[in-house]
Amino acid sequence: MKILILNGPNLNLLGVREKSIYGGQSFEEYFETLHAKYPNIEFSYFQSNAEGAIIDKLHEVGFSYDGIVLNAGAYTHTSVAIADAIAAINTPVVEVHISNVHQRESFRHHSFLSKNCKGVILGFGLDSYRLGIESLL
Repeated sequence: MKILILNGPNLNLLGVREKSIYGGQSFEEYFETLHAKYPNIEFSYFQSNAEGAIIDKLHEVGFSYDGIVLNAGAYTHTSVAIADAIAAINTPVVEVHISNVHQRESFRHHSFLSKNCKGVILGFGLDSYRLGIESLL
């Protein structure tokens, strides 16, 4: 099984930014725990702060991978283009968020992506990614 974990803007700063919201662990550290927990899954990881690069990656793997776990960061609330890219591919996408976006600013309460995703998992810290993986198994 092949799963892509795809992170959007500012998630490259996990472990150093807003620790009260996102925790103190880097994604790279957490990614190693996923490898250990799921040794039979072939994981790929991609992070970009650029909307177009996220769309390009969705197009690249969206017909050949078994699943995508996507945290599009702030693009969740702004990007019709990423929503369209998810709708255009065959690979199921699970939208994840580290924080409970419904406990945050009101502009974060709407996702353009959710309607095109298999499901949405939010508010469980980095464990949201593991739950997203479980939903694809």
